[in-house]
Amino acid sequence: MPLSAIAVHLFTATGAVCALLAALAVMDGAYERMFIWLGVAFVVDAVDGTFARLVRVEERLPRFSGERLDLVIDYVTYVFIPALALLHAGYLPGIWGGVLAAMILLSALFHFSDTESKAEDNSFIGFPAVWNLIAFYVFAFDMPPFASAAVVLTCVVLTFVPWRWVHPMRVVSLRAVTLGLSALWAAAAMCVVSGGFPAPFVPKLILLAVALYALALVAIRRGDPSAT
Repeated sequence: MPLSAIAVHLFTATGAVCALLAALAVMDGAYERMFIWLGVAFVVDAVDGTFARLVRVEERLPRFSGERLDLVIDYVTYVFIPALALLHAGYLPGIWGGVLAAMILLSALFHFSDTESKAEDNSFIGFPAVWNLIAFYVFAFDMPPFASAAVVLTCVVLTFVPWRWVHPMRVVSLRAVTLGLSALWAAAAMCVVSGGFPAPFVPKLILLAVALYALALVAIRRGDPSAT
């Protein structure tokens, strides 16, 4: 029996448990704890593919799709829980907040189902449905409802705009800068979660600077797809 392959799939499946614990945190209004569990799910998602390749999961368990498992868990942790949190915390209030939350869910379903959502270089075509990051920025900056609504609506629209969004781990020409800024972002995010929302001034500056850098990469790829 391919126990190592089973173990890898079980490891991936722990992301669903993280989603449940994050949902419970939302119900408690413990949003920092919610983002901690979403962060754990993100780490699992980041490393499980490496483990799967090491033990040749596809060869040893061909009937069981790790890709499908990933998609189910990613939708819950990247999309559903963040949308729920934005509603529960009052950042998307009233009936229009419900409409915007529905738009998050539906646009993300389009992205997850689109067979052409990734380019040959593994960049994403259209906004890549990282609503966990969008929600984190809303909480960190304690955005008023109108600003939260504007951010959500913009990202929903960008889901259908064929701009290339670079995966931070797969940038080529700016790899060192991107990895360094990603590490700085992670440190700032941990500082925010440990200290509580909203974010202090310095972590806010770091979060804002990294977001602007990510948008600059999108602009560069729009002008020259081979640039990064």
